[in-house]
Amino acid sequence: MDGRERELRREQLHEDPIRQFGVWFEEARAAGAPLPEACTVATAATSGQPSARMVLLKGFDERGFVFATNYESRKGRELGENARAALLFYWHRLGRQVRIEGAVERVEPAESDEIFLARPRASRISALASRQSEPLRSREELEDRVRALEVKLEGREVERPEFWGGYRLVPDELEFWQHRENRLHSRFAYRRRRAGGWEISALQP
Repeated sequence: MDGRERELRREQLHEDPIRQFGVWFEEARAAGAPLPEACTVATAATSGQPSARMVLLKGFDERGFVFATNYESRKGRELGENARAALLFYWHRLGRQVRIEGAVERVEPAESDEIFLARPRASRISALASRQSEPLRSREELEDRVRALEVKLEGREVERPEFWGGYRLVPDELEFWQHRENRLHSRFAYRRRRAGGWEISALQP
């Protein structure tokens, strides 16, 4: 029997998908899933061209799911054009994935400051040095910018630049997927009701 095999029934699910996500997230952490906060974020330009990449979840609560990036990166530019995105979490050890879709907004500057200052100093300097998603003429050019910033900022706090910050995805749909035998996986979707609360429905695998 596949060690990822787990039963998932409607009565096991919390009525609030954020709380349900919290349960699965903590179970992934407890099971030793590598980087349980790692997720794919998918965006799309106004042309409809999609793009996806891995990011790290910085936090979640009833307001939504937070990640951070350079506002001038490809995903930052696309979110500026089309402020909707999708997140995908996959925890192989538990045979689970969670899909989240919704509108995206920038978090408050103070929250972005907190996220940035939680990064190791070297990672903050890297964020300052990198013109994310822009063409790179040589690795040496990038490393030279890093060294110049290390000298310039020696003995000083490395503060968040204006071009970097957090985004919050405010979900209107979430799907919880559980691996089952013979590909008869269990899937449950939460959709936000206009009147408030969530509608939960089972989906075919």
